[in-house]
Amino acid sequence: MCIHFLYEIWRCVFIAQLRKDEQPINENIKVSELMVIGPNGEQMGVKKIEDALTLANYAGLDLVLMSGNSTPAVGKIMDYNKFRYEKKKKIKEQQKKQRENTKELKEFRLTVKIDIGDFETRKKNAYDYLVKGHKVKGSIRFKGREMAHTELGAEVLKKFAESLSEIADIEQKPVLEGRNMSIILAPKK
Repeated sequence: MCIHFLYEIWRCVFIAQLRKDEQPINENIKVSELMVIGPNGEQMGVKKIEDALTLANYAGLDLVLMSGNSTPAVGKIMDYNKFRYEKKKKIKEQQKKQRENTKELKEFRLTVKIDIGDFETRKKNAYDYLVKGHKVKGSIRFKGREMAHTELGAEVLKKFAESLSEIADIEQKPVLEGRNMSIILAPKK
């Protein structure tokens, strides 16, 4: 009895915090009559809002307005929290698939005087990224007198590309743009 009472209080607080982008439920539905669909998908006919709320309460579920613009409006008796959870799960899955379809370009910054340990770390991280199917951009920013020896930067970038040659092809050779030199690697097909 106590747990049921606490659940009812929680549901009232939850309903009070209902956001505008979500469907109206239970007492927030502002239509007088609606076509009611049962929890198993069966049509229960056109009912007054009070009768529909009574049916939903009797089943221990919520009355959710699915389509308020149609004539008559359509409401469904369901567990609203489960519905919201599944809806969020679907949206996350769609976003995940969309991210997989649009491959990203990850940039790894190197320097002319890069140490072996730093180079190996960047190579390992780039390898992991290439295995996932994304493109990798290796870049060097020349500082001060390093601009006089851009060929040293090109050598570092070529060494970076050669170390990843087993899983990546060079999509764009080293190009100097102002003080930056970059190379783009794409995973092998």
